[in-house]
Amino acid sequence: MMITTNRRQLLVTTGLVAIGGAISGCSGTMSRGPSPTPGKPDLFVGTGGHGHTFPGASLPFGMAQLSPDTNTHGWDACSGYHQKDGSIMGFSHTHLSGTGIGDMLDVLVVPTRQELKLSPGSIENPDEGYRQRYSEEQAEPGYYRVKLESGVLAELTVTERCGMHRYHFAKGPGHILIDFAHAIEDDWDKGKGNVVEDASLTLGDDGMLTGSRQVNRWARGRHIHFAMQLSRKPDRVQFFGDGDKAAHDGAAAIKGNSTKVALFFDEAGGEPILIKTGLSAVDLKGARDALAAEVPGWDFDGAAKAARATWAKALGSVRVSGGTEAQRTIMASALYHAQLAPTLFTDRDGRYVGLDREVHQAPRGEEAFSTYSLWDTYRALHPLLTLIDPERAALLTRDLCRQTAESPVGPPVWPLQGVETGTMIGWHAVSVLAEAHAKGIAADYAAAWPNIRRRAFDRDFKDIDSTLGRGLYYDLGYIPCDEVWESVSRTQEYAYDDWAMAHIAEAVGATADAAALRKRSQNYRNVIDPSIGFARPRFKDGSWWKEYDPIQIGHDVPKWRDYTEANGWQATFLNQHDLYGLIEHFGGDAAFEKQLDALFNGPSTLPDNAPPDISGLVGQYAHGNEPDQHVAYLYTYCGAPHKTQAMVRRLLTEMYKADPDGVIGNDDCGQMSAWFILSALGFYPVDPVSAVYVFGSPLFDVAEMDVGGGKTLTVRAEGNAPGNPYIQSVRWNGAPWTRNWIAHADLAKGGELVFEMGPKPSSFGSAKADRPPSFGRDVG
Repeated sequence: MMITTNRRQLLVTTGLVAIGGAISGCSGTMSRGPSPTPGKPDLFVGTGGHGHTFPGASLPFGMAQLSPDTNTHGWDACSGYHQKDGSIMGFSHTHLSGTGIGDMLDVLVVPTRQELKLSPGSIENPDEGYRQRYSEEQAEPGYYRVKLESGVLAELTVTERCGMHRYHFAKGPGHILIDFAHAIEDDWDKGKGNVVEDASLTLGDDGMLTGSRQVNRWARGRHIHFAMQLSRKPDRVQFFGDGDKAAHDGAAAIKGNSTKVALFFDEAGGEPILIKTGLSAVDLKGARDALAAEVPGWDFDGAAKAARATWAKALGSVRVSGGTEAQRTIMASALYHAQLAPTLFTDRDGRYVGLDREVHQAPRGEEAFSTYSLWDTYRALHPLLTLIDPERAALLTRDLCRQTAESPVGPPVWPLQGVETGTMIGWHAVSVLAEAHAKGIAADYAAAWPNIRRRAFDRDFKDIDSTLGRGLYYDLGYIPCDEVWESVSRTQEYAYDDWAMAHIAEAVGATADAAALRKRSQNYRNVIDPSIGFARPRFKDGSWWKEYDPIQIGHDVPKWRDYTEANGWQATFLNQHDLYGLIEHFGGDAAFEKQLDALFNGPSTLPDNAPPDISGLVGQYAHGNEPDQHVAYLYTYCGAPHKTQAMVRRLLTEMYKADPDGVIGNDDCGQMSAWFILSALGFYPVDPVSAVYVFGSPLFDVAEMDVGGGKTLTVRAEGNAPGNPYIQSVRWNGAPWTRNWIAHADLAKGGELVFEMGPKPSSFGSAKADRPPSFGRDVG
């Protein structure tokens, strides 16, 4: 079911903005605290609806993400948890936050006082398996607690690479099942072999349980290894292999594709049973080393205290006052979700699995990461980190340079657990690298360049799904819709990656390559038909799809789509790097503004075959998915910034809520959250590679950010109120500021940015000289 807003009319025919939607969407009384403070996140935000987040224990960017699993099948099981499922299968150690595809859920632990059952059963009938209904669920950063119906109180916390459990059993017998066959399984897995294979479990003489397995899911062929210890020795141990066949009595190991072990306690009550589990993608040694170094004892409370302290520092990087209580909760929750991924992927000794499937050694002081949702996160998540956590951004940049050099397919697309999934289109690691260089982050870009160049120019360089059609793109200047699926979106996104690669080429001294790529980055125009003002499928012979309807998602949908999670309306405004070229292509400012108005004012109808990702509709603008998330800011480029201000305020107040259904689409590893954070601060990176931010409409009265090196950036919105979304004037460090944008280099020095807000549009920032730069040029 598509999620749409209730109010579709925002822009009236006179060109002024009807702000009623923005005002009514801001419920509650706006409070003005005396000083900005860190907010308290609600970890259940996004666990309902289609947010696909999870509520369990984690550390910022940590490897271990220990959380309850409620389901392993279907789109809303991508994180393993959905707020409406009603029963818990157990607690696994790895998760994905906000993705549209599921994986992970490694090493499921099931504590129970029920009779032994080896399968979870169904959501509809929990009693047929080991599922348990639950109550008294609580979650906070670094800690999770829930009461299971069989009489077990479960508590979870983590270190970087280890999960720690504390189970309080009611008096009487109980057992703990380790289900090592547990994994995401969906319809598209059928006919592809075993999801889990080569699994093994071994109980050592020292009481340590170890296990290894290969998982053939999204990150097909990935490996996970674990080492687990219990605080109490079980009275009996039973291993189970394929088909849930019990091993012989006294067996201390099992191998197969489906392995499990049950640890029985004749008296499970009394002192709680603690479990600690170390993880590694490399080998069992890495898992054991993590356990020995990070959790040498059994101090659960100490580990939880340390996790809380780590999160307090991370969440304290942005502090706000003003807004409503709900908006402050949304801000803190977004800041939490924006720091769950990418995830740590190096062992304690610096080893990690590269995208070539080989084991590599990270340089001393460096780390490798996984779970780069780059098609999503290059837009706002990585820009956010360059501002509020520049050290983390630099660490990720150096990692992406190494992984680009190591990968057999070049710049990362969607790497997960040492596997290039090739998910989505383009190779947007180059945007993250180009942005980082533009913002002064030091890294070995020269080491990454050869593989970037191969992706840019070498026809024989290995193609994956995300890079199909490059030869046609080189020859024709676009990808024809009768040759390659998602051809329109591919053409536009390949053009953006050309723009990013041009910057990297310039940085490493490849000036001729830079010029060629910069010219080629204008290929996006070749799939926008200026006669109708839409991104339109184009055939190999140069002709356009005659029966074009921008509501539709393709000319031959039974075969394939022409757009990536979008339709013609949304793809028309996909361009981020050459906005003035796009405006000229449309016929000038007035024509471009009129088409933007039509986007936001059109009926929110979609064809029956539209993907569920197209959600959060305002007209045909879809906030619940990434391709359009910069579009509200495009009014600024054609001289109508007041429309940007009104629309951004509306999206901030309508598309996010402080409840489980609080994210209008998949959070996508923090991208939806990062959009809220940056937009609520008052600015957004339309083109991250340009290293500038375009002004919108700040939500809070005061916001403070730590921007590294002991520097603080303060943003004030004077006269701010629900009915005052319009910028009247701006001051930067006390001096008048006429531009409708500001450079990252300015904000990164710290200082004070002051917006004067009002109830009516003003002329601020509408002059050509004050519009944002684009394609390396100023329009003034």
